[in-house]
Amino acid sequence: TSKNKKTDRSQKRMPKKFNVTGLCLPNQHYMADISEKLHTIISDYIQTGKYFTINRARQYGKTITLYLLEQMLKNDYRVIRLSFEAADEMFVSRNTLAQGLIRKISRILKLQNTPPALIQSWNQPISAQFPIDDLGERITELCCDSDKKIVLMIDEVDKSSDNQVFLSFLGLLRNKYLEMMQENDRTFHSVILAGVYDIKNLKLKLHPEEIPKYNSPWNIASDFTVDMSLSPNEIANMLLDYEKDYHTGMDISAISRLIYDYTSGYPYLVSRICQLTDERLAGSADFPSRPDAWSLTGITGAEKLLRKESGPLFDDINKKLADYPDLKHILQNILFHGKRYPFEKDVPLIQLGMTLGFLKEKEGFLAIENRIFETKLYDLFLAESAASYDK
Repeated sequence: TSKNKKTDRSQKRMPKKFNVTGLCLPNQHYMADISEKLHTIISDYIQTGKYFTINRARQYGKTITLYLLEQMLKNDYRVIRLSFEAADEMFVSRNTLAQGLIRKISRILKLQNTPPALIQSWNQPISAQFPIDDLGERITELCCDSDKKIVLMIDEVDKSSDNQVFLSFLGLLRNKYLEMMQENDRTFHSVILAGVYDIKNLKLKLHPEEIPKYNSPWNIASDFTVDMSLSPNEIANMLLDYEKDYHTGMDISAISRLIYDYTSGYPYLVSRICQLTDERLAGSADFPSRPDAWSLTGITGAEKLLRKESGPLFDDINKKLADYPDLKHILQNILFHGKRYPFEKDVPLIQLGMTLGFLKEKEGFLAIENRIFETKLYDLFLAESAASYDK
């Protein structure tokens, strides 16, 4: 009997946690259900063989989106998911790029139980004289010999976008894609590049003080129009999962709507408010029980705690404000002077503000992305002004 009880306890699912660091995993963390978005990406982009970029602000769910897509695709496609995070050494030269990609992709192929002959062919030495051309030939051979169409995903793709070798890599993908369209080559069925900056507009990152120049060879990419923000319903589904574990009796509809009103569905902010409510407020003097914390008053308290935090997201906001003073000036005019800027996405500075997560379109005009950023920026600018006045 004691053995059966021990087995029952070991099989009982441990409660999940809200997570804002690293990769979120569905079996360990409370996550919004974005399956509808994923199905749209698969049907509208991947199945139709499109090459596209997912460029959104920091901590906007790009990495988890690629991971979940991989899980959904891996039975029907061979998925190669890479990251250019901390991969600077790959972009020293065209040769190191080719060698680095051969090694990274070889490791993935081995983990996928790829036939040894296919891996052996992929691992043949790269030509020192023509490394990019030779890499292109390897890609052709791999795609010809694979039993499934291959989808390439690369996260943090803009980490090395200020490097000419990176442009050579993009050029290789583009040329092979164009040749494939003419039935003169075989290459990746679909390519997804994810990062903060739109690599069609590399000069936005390379030289913030200059007028942007659109010189990226990634002009084959389809426009990615899927809304990556979390809707109130998607937030509610995450809270429902939490409620199954803790039975707080919260008003899920009202709570999810309030969280959305504060965050506009910015994934990191949504998860952090929930995490603070669960781990900092529940059991505190102001909210002695879990049900007390999961109330409208509790969520408001969590939002206040969030705005007082530092951390990678808010540190990055400060850095970007210093990097782009003209963008900072627009934000100050909106917040302090009520200036109304017409929304025109093709204006580089407006496009930059949207890319970095500061700005959005609202009724034809520019607006601050969400209420948390609005208040945080307002307080930041006031503090800067006061400190400057005291000098």
